[in-house]
Amino acid sequence: MHSKQTKLAGIYVHIPFCVQKCPYCDFFSITDQSLKQPFLKTLLREMDMIGNVPFLFDTLYIGGGTPSVFKAESIGQLLEAAHRIFKISANAEVTIEVNPCSINPEQLRDYQNLGINRISIGTQSFNDRTLDFLGRLHSGEDASLAIKWARKAGFDNIGLDLIYGIPGQTKKSWLFDLHRAVELEPEHISCYMLTYESGTPMDRNRQKGFFCPMAESLTSDLFETTIEFLNANGYVQYEISNFARTGFDGFESKRSRHNQKYWSFAPYLGFGPSAHSFIDPERYWNCRSVKKYIKKIEAGILPLEEKEVLSREQSMIEAIYLGLRKRDGICVDTFDKKFDTSFKKIFGETIAHLEEKKFLKVAQNRCALTQQGMLFLDSIASSFL
Repeated sequence: MHSKQTKLAGIYVHIPFCVQKCPYCDFFSITDQSLKQPFLKTLLREMDMIGNVPFLFDTLYIGGGTPSVFKAESIGQLLEAAHRIFKISANAEVTIEVNPCSINPEQLRDYQNLGINRISIGTQSFNDRTLDFLGRLHSGEDASLAIKWARKAGFDNIGLDLIYGIPGQTKKSWLFDLHRAVELEPEHISCYMLTYESGTPMDRNRQKGFFCPMAESLTSDLFETTIEFLNANGYVQYEISNFARTGFDGFESKRSRHNQKYWSFAPYLGFGPSAHSFIDPERYWNCRSVKKYIKKIEAGILPLEEKEVLSREQSMIEAIYLGLRKRDGICVDTFDKKFDTSFKKIFGETIAHLEEKKFLKVAQNRCALTQQGMLFLDSIASSFL
């Protein structure tokens, strides 16, 4: 397959089922539950086909879709297969995403007993009006309950997702969400800005003028409010959208180990329809269709949609873009070593220009965005081209 790499690797499993599609979401999922069992059988077969890879995996992430549409017994089969086929470290971070409306206390206890040690709860908001706009099936109360149940089930690593920049949202209503989140004391909080992905029902409604998107200035204000509020409450921003509680040692020990792989060129394998895999410099991804996925694997063919080999230039661009997403920024030495070049020499002018605008700071061998710079990540990253 590939030469053995020293970096610890990750496994991502995509469960492509939802009870109902959210109008803003462009992740691949379907609502036809009748395909769940054939899909599961096929998924285990895909793992077998990939088989013996020369990696040690220290993260396994079950995402979606809505993985919690599967009972613990099915998730157990998935985990058993992963442990049988791959070399997974004893202290691996094993995460499952759940939705408040598709979970109950017993199911959470069962997940915990299977060795899942991190849970990510798709909360999005505690405000019922906001949830309604987002097309979510749960209420704010359901979201609070799910977090309390997870804690009761024994989870000591709970993450929750929130969305801001929603039409009709105010600074006051966003602070209500943040307050409520902090009161529930999760270890990790992700705050994503609402984006209008092409082809989604929400984007079509925006184009038809059914609602007015939030003004950019207010979105920026909410972003800054988020950082200040969460920092003041013991959550440290380690990536543009991600905040982790500080551990007893003063380090954000509850950072998502799996997500960090995506930002650091670590190898990861993706299973299920639309899942991506990356083994530097190759990236490949599966087809976005459950039926096609099942058909291909039944024919003994891997369900690959496409594959790309990153050129040195593409890798450099990715290293800059992904590096700038992180609070710590780009490690200049690592960059120089990886690309056998001098980051400061090549990009000296760009860096100086961005430092002058107070969008970027370079210190102690690191190049990172300032808080203001984080608002303009895309345009700043493209200025390095």
